[in-house]
Amino acid sequence: MREIVILIPDTEPEQNVEIEVRINGRTKTIQYRVELVTWEGSVSTNEEKFTVLKHRIDSYDKDWELVEIGIPEPEKIPLVFRRKMVKEGQA
Repeated sequence: MREIVILIPDTEPEQNVEIEVRINGRTKTIQYRVELVTWEGSVSTNEEKFTVLKHRIDSYDKDWELVEIGIPEPEKIPLVFRRKMVKEGQA
């Protein structure tokens, strides 16, 4: 099992959430970040929204991986990213 769902309090966009987990006695800190993609200007069709969303995901900091696309609202959609874990032996 790689994923466990944990409910956390509502957070403001662009804030980091750190969760410490202990696996076989070893503690790891996992960081998450919520980002909001807003539909600015003349973005109105689903195709245009998809293009904006894809560009935002593709250009995001490569140290973070997308783990969830939230429920879209008329003006925005939340994205949840998780900081990639550095494997032991790598810097």
